[in-house]
Amino acid sequence: MRPIHYISQETIDLETISAILEEGKTLELADSSVKKIQACRDYLNQKLKNQDSPIYGINTGFGSLYNVKISKENLTKLQENLVMSHACGTGELVPKPIVKLMLFLKVQSLSYGHSGVQLETAQRLLDFYNHDILPVIYTQGSLGASGDLAPLAHLALPLIGKGEVYFEDAVHTAKSILKKFNWEPITLQSKEGLALLNGTQFMSAYGIHLLMKAYKLSYLADLIGSTSLEAFDGRIEPFNELVHLVRPHKGQLKTAERIREFLEGSELVGQDKVHVQDPYSFRCMPQVHGASKDTLDFVRKTFITEINSVTDNPNIFSQDDLIISGGNFHGQPLALALDYMKIAMAELGNISERRVFQLVSGLRGLPTFLVDNPGLNSGFMIPQYAAASIVSANKQLASPASIDSIVSSNGQEDHVSMGANAATQAYTLVHNVERILAIELFNASQALYFRKPLKSSAFIESVLMAYRQDVSFVSNDRELHIDIKNSVSFLSNLEIDVQEIYA
Repeated sequence: MRPIHYISQETIDLETISAILEEGKTLELADSSVKKIQACRDYLNQKLKNQDSPIYGINTGFGSLYNVKISKENLTKLQENLVMSHACGTGELVPKPIVKLMLFLKVQSLSYGHSGVQLETAQRLLDFYNHDILPVIYTQGSLGASGDLAPLAHLALPLIGKGEVYFEDAVHTAKSILKKFNWEPITLQSKEGLALLNGTQFMSAYGIHLLMKAYKLSYLADLIGSTSLEAFDGRIEPFNELVHLVRPHKGQLKTAERIREFLEGSELVGQDKVHVQDPYSFRCMPQVHGASKDTLDFVRKTFITEINSVTDNPNIFSQDDLIISGGNFHGQPLALALDYMKIAMAELGNISERRVFQLVSGLRGLPTFLVDNPGLNSGFMIPQYAAASIVSANKQLASPASIDSIVSSNGQEDHVSMGANAATQAYTLVHNVERILAIELFNASQALYFRKPLKSSAFIESVLMAYRQDVSFVSNDRELHIDIKNSVSFLSNLEIDVQEIYA
């Protein structure tokens, strides 16, 4: 039996989501969520039975068509038309892990009982999640303001037997998969299409996915930076706790503490030094890496608030007998946070490349380009080029998407967040940082061969022993692309305790 996570009103956080994904938990609605969803739906049914006045999105058109009244017999058709007409995604395919998170986060938002969906609609989304039936969704099409309309329309299409899904490593029509599982298409009731399409689950899923990766990369930046410090014959004094207690930014303190722990017992860092200072890319790791950590903490707070919220529209408050059209679908908090994450992570890549540059420059007894017979061998000349190229690309990607806006829906939606663009930019940027760090580790591992017989700390040596099973010493020029690819794979597959990552 697979372990179960019950979707309830309890706050979910990164640790909870990490455990759900890593342990392959199935999702079920807690009894409290079932009652809230059902009570809200019952209230809405009763409200429509006794009232003919227009309620936005429930018996009216959408966007700038808000003043068009829809008859009761057409309410299901209205919702189905909404889903089909808004499925205008294009561009690249959204990665499957993010689609799976979108399913989870959509149900989480619906579970609070302010959206008016049928219980069977929420349950079908969970069925998709639990059976790894993942809707095919595209990266382009959302303005990040009326919710992630186009991506969420593609998420919702399979509920009514439309669109395509991934299942067992192939793409199928949703209709064929429903038939395979003997499931009838959902007949959408009033408000349901809007509840499914309004919301920030595209941006949120990207944000949560990237936060989990970014925290790991932040840890790895400290570890790999420590390894490069050893390879560069760097000094330990800049990481003394006393230095950081007089400027006690949380991330700065944490980075210095980690580096001290990573280097504990090192022969290299303990040997006498000729030089009295190191370049900033080594000496200022606590200040630079630490600032990125503090940024990630801010982004984390923003996204944890978001995924524990109701983000569709209108909101139904059955206890107060109110249906209120507001703007909780607007992605501005997420757009700003994603842009901030982009800048912070780009800086981790930026300073990493500078350490690579120092390592290949023929300084402190290291051979130029970290190879014997430089000239005949180009050695590690071009990995630094590659890292510099990626850093430059990240500077372009880090330009904030949230400062842009464009009018849509005939002027009704006159300010949008562009958070969806920030999300897809952040995805590329964060994965770029992983590649830069992989190149730095490749360089640091190579450089440490030239420091023998002195050794680094037991911890760093154990990491390098595992790494060198995949990426060996470069004696003469070879296809370094393969080594970089293996280095990226090593970092991607390296398992680190969750408590260490999110500390």
